[in-house]
Amino acid sequence: MTEEIDERCTNIEIKLSFMEEFIQKLQTEVVSQGKLIEKLTLENKLISGRLKDLQDSLEEIPNRRPPHY
Repeated sequence: MTEEIDERCTNIEIKLSFMEEFIQKLQTEVVSQGKLIEKLTLENKLISGRLKDLQDSLEEIPNRRPPHY
């Protein structure tokens, strides 16, 4: 009986060890992706601002024929 309990405890410890390693890798990936999301969000805001500035600076082009027609 004790041998069976020892074997079960060993198996549980092995599984726990793998789970701890997996959780650590997952945490590292989540942090990495969070940083990437922050960077992309900032870039998106900058690009949106530049696009708005360009739209504001463009004058409405009249819809008329060019002089060579």
